Amino acid sequence: MDQIHPAKLAFRAGLIFEIVLFLLLVPAIGSAPAKTPPDSADHLPTILLPQFAIGQPLHLVVYGDTRFTNPAITHVTNPRVRLWLAEQIARQHPQAILLTGDTPYTGSDPADWRVFQHETESWRSIRTVQLPTIGNHDVRGGAPAGIANYMANFPDISGHRYYSALMGAVEVISLDFTLPCGPSSYQGRWFASQLNHIPEQVEFLMILHHLPWMADRQSEIFAGVPTKDALALRGMLEARLESIRARVIVFNGHLHNYERFERKGVEYVVTGGGGALPYHVLFRGDGDLYRDTGFPVYHYLTVDVANDQLHAVMWKVKDPDAATLEVEAKDEFSISAKSGVSKPSPRQSKPKAHSSHD
Repeated sequence: MDQIHPAKLAFRAGLIFEIVLFLLLVPAIGSAPAKTPPDSADHLPTILLPQFAIGQPLHLVVYGDTRFTNPAITHVTNPRVRLWLAEQIARQHPQAILLTGDTPYTGSDPADWRVFQHETESWRSIRTVQLPTIGNHDVRGGAPAGIANYMANFPDISGHRYYSALMGAVEVISLDFTLPCGPSSYQGRWFASQLNHIPEQVEFLMILHHLPWMADRQSEIFAGVPTKDALALRGMLEARLESIRARVIVFNGHLHNYERFERKGVEYVVTGGGGALPYHVLFRGDGDLYRDTGFPVYHYLTVDVANDQLHAVMWKVKDPDAATLEVEAKDEFSISAKSGVSKPSPRQSKPKAHSSHD
């Protein structure tokens, strides 16, 4: 019998540990009650960002699963790539950054949040808006402390665990997977009300939720996603698609790779390549529009909205061990507003490099 390299054994053991921990953690987290019931204003946007005017071009970045922590810790995150990606994102000068969860490694630990503040100082220097969603690591070590730290580090969301943010022709709805989200729950009823009352000016609706609403067959079997709650939320969205004027893109994290699906006119993107321990997708299945076999898939997405069009590009780190890090375009898609049709570009784009000196 062939011997397995120790590094591969360690990777597989780490992956199994992550999956088991997640399956044990989700039921406990999901049972936490919501504290604030919906009120009469639940159909209105939670956060208004007046600096984004209707018709104004928007340049956004979406990514997640960074696991900011002590740089000496390397078995659960890649600190060199993590820091470089954070600084590379700042070099793109996005007007807003959408984070798909698991920002720190241990959300209850203030030290991990201090690392986050230090390594993302460049974001605040350009005054970019930060719109996050809560992941399981944001509450790791204790939900009360984790949520308190989360709120303190994301002032743009004004203390809301789930919220909607209006940015001109774009609206972002961020959901909290740690709270009940079924149709009869507070959060579920709020989500339904938001979908039923999307402002007329909105051309593109972006939904943030840490756990995937669609996933490859491998992840369905071994990672247990999508969960029952995620499927319920997807069902609530799909039941309203005919009455929603905006085009919809769902951004998820949790799986430390990149996946993209299209279902009933909705684009589903899993972006979890911000630095956490890579997750190897060995079998993607026919539904995944991303077919590249390269691994690991550390990455971020740029999303540009202008002239009734949305164009997204996934930028993947070419070689995380290279002396000089750089990214290349590995996937992209375009969506037209109103009656437009989603127009996926070739599944593997011609490489276009961005180095650390760009």
